[in-house]
Amino acid sequence: MINCIIIEDAPLAVEKLKNFISKVPLLHLVCTFENGLEAFDYLQTNAIDLLFLDIQMEQFTGLQLLKALHTRPYIIIVSAYGEYAVQGFEYDVTDYLLKPYSFERFLKAVNKVQAEMSSTSLGPSTPRKYIFLKTEYRMVRINLCDILYVEGKGAYLHVITETARIMTLLSFKEIESLLPSEQFIRIHKSYLIAINKIDNIERNVVKIGNVRIPIGKSYLKDFYQRLQ
Repeated sequence: MINCIIIEDAPLAVEKLKNFISKVPLLHLVCTFENGLEAFDYLQTNAIDLLFLDIQMEQFTGLQLLKALHTRPYIIIVSAYGEYAVQGFEYDVTDYLLKPYSFERFLKAVNKVQAEMSSTSLGPSTPRKYIFLKTEYRMVRINLCDILYVEGKGAYLHVITETARIMTLLSFKEIESLLPSEQFIRIHKSYLIAINKIDNIERNVVKIGNVRIPIGKSYLKDFYQRLQ
């Protein structure tokens, strides 16, 4: 569970964040603040994992809060002003959501936080055990050990597990950023596979269960090097 707070002075923006947070089982909204000064006082005595932080606020701006905090939680900046992005990343924020943003973009930012938290708490040698994916109107938890392969079909990706086919709007680039590179590899423009699920390889075709997946020409060299 990721305990988070919202620091935002626009009521509609707060409601949008609350709505998106409520759709992600991983997130627990603790409270909201209309200005950075109130949030600063709260953070002196309360441990929070993640801030959703606006930049432009009348009292004590988001940048002032970042400067004042000696120990910072994970931070996702939420702003209508893209020109503050460089300054924000100087304070090691995890992501920068430019208003207006979609739920898919919001979820991508949350997954970045989850990945950073996992790598910090578990250490670099211990892989993440699961990811959350949005499918239709639900968030689905998928254990990495259950994934056989990912197949691209049109605008969608299909994550194939031992018991289900889960469809998501994430791109290959986005899902590759969530999956541990030591466990998964792209072998075709339309396929990404779990290395430990390979049954055999014959004539540049990978077999996983009853499914035969071709290795694309541009992926051959990297694939065979990874297997050595």
